[in-house]
Amino acid sequence: MSTTLVPSPFAPTSAVDRLMLPLDVPTVEEARTLVKKTEGVVGVYKIGMELQFAGGLELARLLASEGHKIFLDVKLHDIDNTIFSAVRNVAKMGVRFMTLHAYPKTMRAAVRALQEDGVSDLCLLGVTVLTSMDDDDLQAAGYRGRVAELVAKRAEDARLAGMGGIVCSPQEAAAMRPILGSEMVMVTPGIRPAGSDAGDQKRIMTPGDAIRAGSDYLVIGRPISKAADPRAAAEAILAEIEAAI
Repeated sequence: MSTTLVPSPFAPTSAVDRLMLPLDVPTVEEARTLVKKTEGVVGVYKIGMELQFAGGLELARLLASEGHKIFLDVKLHDIDNTIFSAVRNVAKMGVRFMTLHAYPKTMRAAVRALQEDGVSDLCLLGVTVLTSMDDDDLQAAGYRGRVAELVAKRAEDARLAGMGGIVCSPQEAAAMRPILGSEMVMVTPGIRPAGSDAGDQKRIMTPGDAIRAGSDYLVIGRPISKAADPRAAAEAILAEIEAAI
């Protein structure tokens, strides 16, 4: 268990910093429009698989060059040499966060790539268990035990590997903070404002409750991007975050 009180260099400093908006849209043009509608009320823009295959990687470079904080959600998992080389290339893109699956060898290879290149401004996030999965899904995939147990094991592995943080559901946040200490950040998808549709998420929580549970960053997509007024929706969420900090 971590005992250091040194804060993470990737820790958020304001309510806006804490809000991550996925650009889960089919085209770069739609993504650019969503960014324009939410500039100033979103701290980090997340580019996931849907957009990556439609020009999202170049958009990530462009948005980063414009001063936006970018979360490249690639969820890497491969042999050590491939991970090492891939992370080296991602580090050159100027993005702030990137994900890889929280397997020990994968994480160690990624951390080594940053250490050898002297990169300190890219936060590596270990994905523990997807928020769309529950205990039954884990068993169907061949895992033993419960979600909470696997998340805790992978959080500990991430800390030992020297990762910048983890991705977990807000339901595990309170239990993960003692494992991570203050030097690692916690990114939590599965955030839904009260009254919102859960969609395909199974382990969810409201923005305020997630912050109170210990989450550093909240990934909130459809409640903002599908709103009639995305900016107003983001502002309402920021107000809830502010009240909970």
